[in-house]
Amino acid sequence: MQLKTILSIALVSSLLWACGNEKSETVNHKMAEKEVVKFDYNVEQFADIKILRYQIPGWENLSLKEQKLVYYLTQAGLSGRDIMWDQNYRHNLTIRKALEKIYTTFEGDKTNENWNAFEAYLKRVWFSNGIHHHYSNDKLKPGFSPEYLKTLLEATQTTLEGEAFAVLFNDKDAKKVNQAKGVDNVALSAVNFYGPNVTNADVESFYKTKVSPNPEKPLSFGLNSQLVKEDGVLKERVYKSGGLYGEAIDEIIKWLEFAQGVAENKAQGDALGLLIEYYKTGDLQTWDDYNVAWTGATEGNIDYINSFIEVYNDPLGYRGSYESIIQINDFDMSKKMKVLSDNAQWFEDHSTLMDAHKKKNVVGVSYKVVSVAGEAGDASPSTPIGVNLPNANWIRAAVGSKSVSLGNIINAYNNAGGSERLKEFVNDQEELELEEKYGQLADKLHTALHEVIGHASGQLNPGVGETKETLKNYASTLEEGRADLVGLYYLYDPKLQELGLVDDWKSVGKAAYDGYIRNGLMTQLIRLNLGDDVEEAHMRNRQWVSAWVFEKGKADNVIEKITRDGKTYFNINDYEKLHDLFGQLLRETQRIKSEGDFAACEALVEGYGVKVDQDIHAEVLERNKQFTSAPYSGFVNPVLVPETDANGDITAIKVTQPETFDGQMLNYSKNYSFLPEVN
Repeated sequence: MQLKTILSIALVSSLLWACGNEKSETVNHKMAEKEVVKFDYNVEQFADIKILRYQIPGWENLSLKEQKLVYYLTQAGLSGRDIMWDQNYRHNLTIRKALEKIYTTFEGDKTNENWNAFEAYLKRVWFSNGIHHHYSNDKLKPGFSPEYLKTLLEATQTTLEGEAFAVLFNDKDAKKVNQAKGVDNVALSAVNFYGPNVTNADVESFYKTKVSPNPEKPLSFGLNSQLVKEDGVLKERVYKSGGLYGEAIDEIIKWLEFAQGVAENKAQGDALGLLIEYYKTGDLQTWDDYNVAWTGATEGNIDYINSFIEVYNDPLGYRGSYESIIQINDFDMSKKMKVLSDNAQWFEDHSTLMDAHKKKNVVGVSYKVVSVAGEAGDASPSTPIGVNLPNANWIRAAVGSKSVSLGNIINAYNNAGGSERLKEFVNDQEELELEEKYGQLADKLHTALHEVIGHASGQLNPGVGETKETLKNYASTLEEGRADLVGLYYLYDPKLQELGLVDDWKSVGKAAYDGYIRNGLMTQLIRLNLGDDVEEAHMRNRQWVSAWVFEKGKADNVIEKITRDGKTYFNINDYEKLHDLFGQLLRETQRIKSEGDFAACEALVEGYGVKVDQDIHAEVLERNKQFTSAPYSGFVNPVLVPETDANGDITAIKVTQPETFDGQMLNYSKNYSFLPEVN
């Protein structure tokens, strides 16, 4: 699970504020010179997007062998980039290639509003890995007419016709992922996980016939395939060498084999070997074998995520999106935060879960702070800030999981933003000061608790199926909310101070609670158009958690809704009672998951997480107009440049930074396009 996933989510945007003091204007000349060479995190801003850079701290401390491993893994990740584009929508690759040809070859007027709109649209498409918004899932609307695009196509001798042209301007395929209640979610989702005419009922009936060899270790059916109808018969097209996406997968395999050759240790090498075998065969048992081996390979400086993993883009939660994240261990921060994983059993034992839903033996939860060295697919340009894998419940229970916090990504967010929007929405000076002093620490701890304790917590009742089967289209938001609640419950607990993680647990907890409620009930609404329902799983979970505790605490005025000078604020009056409410909701969400209670899950999400207070939404959008900072942020990746000797052997690998967003996107399209336009 990703913390795009909790905060990829909210914190993976510029809603994660920097709290550092502003520089004095009376800085001396010597200091000013130092400021000039300070790392520039900001690349550019367009539409609702801000593009940032990130550094790779500690790169120079790696051995050449370790740098080669990172380089090969990064190349493997980028080799599958186009898979994500095609998964997102069937015409994405055709559209992208046409738009890029126009962008690079058009020699006409580039000073008018139409061209500016075209350029902004292409950048939005690049950022979203397709024509649907990366977060809202709505189809992006061009700011130019069909007639203007036709003139560009003609001027550059570019072909874009038929449905691929028309869909840019019509109402078809309007939603990449449709999570609405009471509709056929598969049929109404544009995501390319299912063929034409495949329905919710088709998917459910198809997978009811699938039986795992060992029912106690259920295979992740559907994770690595597209489900289509051929002559009325449902059939899986498996992602593998020689299968669907085989051209790109062969490139991934090539680089993974190079990586295996420079593995840090046998466990890491064996895991890479299983991943290679999985890509060659598409066998889901091999996928589980790989995940078990990968989870157990915890030694070394380098780790990675690669394959078809997160299921947020599937309205029914079966199929995994392609992603890659290459990680370098931050030993100092990992040592400090390891205390959480070492005490995982204590947190489980002292949670509010029913005894039957508590794990008696929480195993193998490893937690590390890492520095990202490269990302691709569903992790780029919009990135998570924390990840907990593998996702299979039985592997988590029997073997454990790996949790990572992407330290350099969080650092880039913290150094690239400002605090003016925060000042607009906090209720008073006390809330502002708590956030400025403790907010970043509270965010880091929430990420850690969410990933390490939250996703590893709880167990299903005997005989209850996987959550994607029992809770269906609500499975992802329920799980993310449940992990959020674990973090929230323990953020206001003296245990954190006892473990040496904080110096003032009450202040950290208050800052965390203030920020979560403020975001869940107000500030995340800047991401929605007025009148829209909440669709994205993480936004939903933040709203239903916040709205539920707000309602249940009304009698005791736990959270007070305040109107002052025509503006709305939410003020927490009783942090102790809010802590208890978070515990009550945690108990209920785990019960829902453990028992597979679809009706209760639907009532919770639909009742609290989908509909938006239109008056507050309109007010938030109006108050937000004064700020120029975009609500979403993402990244260009550092470029790893190998240097070779006369024999072609790598002698060094240098890290360079891309100057522009469009430059990196065009470079990727030139060097990592291995798929035909239509699969």
